Amino acid sequence: MFRRLSARIAVAFAAVALVTLVGVGATLFVALRSLHADAISAALAQTSQPLVFQLRAATLTGNLRSLLDDLRAQVADDGVSVELVTADGSVVDLGGTGVPIDRFPIDPAATRGDLATGSIQASDGKPYLYALSTLRGPNAVGPRAIVLFEPDTSGAEAVRDLTRTLPVVIILVLVAGAPIAWLLSRSVTGPLQRLATATADLPVGDPAPLPLEGPTEVRELTDRFNAMAAELAETRAREARLLADLRHDLRTPLTVIGGFATALADGTASGPDATKAAEAIGEEAARLERLLAELEALERLAGGSAGLRPERIEASALLDETVARFGPAATAAGVEISRIAEPDAAGLTFAADRLAVDRILGNLVANALAAVRPGGHVWLAARPVTAIGPGSARGIALSVTDDGPGFPPGEVERAFQRFYRGDPSRSGTGTGLGLAISRGFIEAMQGTIVAGNRDDRRGAVFTIRLPIPAETKVLDTAA
Repeated sequence: MFRRLSARIAVAFAAVALVTLVGVGATLFVALRSLHADAISAALAQTSQPLVFQLRAATLTGNLRSLLDDLRAQVADDGVSVELVTADGSVVDLGGTGVPIDRFPIDPAATRGDLATGSIQASDGKPYLYALSTLRGPNAVGPRAIVLFEPDTSGAEAVRDLTRTLPVVIILVLVAGAPIAWLLSRSVTGPLQRLATATADLPVGDPAPLPLEGPTEVRELTDRFNAMAAELAETRAREARLLADLRHDLRTPLTVIGGFATALADGTASGPDATKAAEAIGEEAARLERLLAELEALERLAGGSAGLRPERIEASALLDETVARFGPAATAAGVEISRIAEPDAAGLTFAADRLAVDRILGNLVANALAAVRPGGHVWLAARPVTAIGPGSARGIALSVTDDGPGFPPGEVERAFQRFYRGDPSRSGTGTGLGLAISRGFIEAMQGTIVAGNRDDRRGAVFTIRLPIPAETKVLDTAA
């Protein structure tokens, strides 16, 4: 019904004010009614005092009826009725006022001069207030007390008082409350409106950070929006860089392929040149195939660990296979590759996706071979480590170390960014996606990877830490 927040705040404020007014009005009504009833009862009691002395004298002479008529005439203009009651509270029939009240409550132990006030309901359902003054003691015969009573108008008088005061209260509430409601609404709807406007601008641009204003909840929402907008802007920047890098990495091989294909087609390249042109086309096609394979790997990583198949892997055998796999490439580059035999790594096994681990080690070793100059060295090692994550009692660390130039200052943090290439000597003909893909696979297996330079010598070191779950269902390759 009320779709705008400001309207809902106004309605809520009006409802609270109405409930408050009703509560205050009801409380005041009860208090005022009690005050008016007490005032009426006190007036009846005060009026009855001089009449008591006249009636006491009349009881001696026996001329009660005429005196009672005189007393009724004295108070008739004030709407007060006068009756005599017996010891049991019954009204004495002396030409009564016609009010349908046959009996008044009287204390049997009341003595002469005692006064009692209260309210009573007539047989017609109307309330009356009375003041009863005792004329004679408990053993008296005949009229024992005089009672003055009149209709209970305390409720009507309380209502009249409220009708005179409540409008003033309502005006004061409106004068004081309306600005408060407006300020409260503005303090909430203002930041929310800016937030809505900034949200609408997100698809087409990067809005400036919004000021932290309003209540704590609105401030928290605004702060989270600013963080989200900043992260979105960074994501867009990374996507722009990704597209630019993709264009760059695709343009070079396509240019080479197109150029050599044209040379072959028009006969410019013939004989040995044709052979070189064909080899160049094959190399660039293979480079494009590697780029597409790594992009597919990135897409696979978007699914997290769902596509991984853990196997039981023996660490020493894994590293030996990696050394053997890259041995020819290392020999051709004039680089030595070997495994460091750690004493506590014998028989060390862990559970991981074998294809992912082979790809990770392959990326790291290929980068190391590209960075190390002839005569250099690449080392692989494995060792047990303490637990690195929840649910794992222990872990394993796999490291790839080289004695190449290492990372330039400030470049270690950027090593795992997509398409990052630092020192050209470390990039070779790669796509710049290998380390990003490696980190993605490692994180999918609940592990970590860190890069850095060797402590006191030239060279870089990559350390992979993978958890060894206490109980894991794996594919036992030894079976």
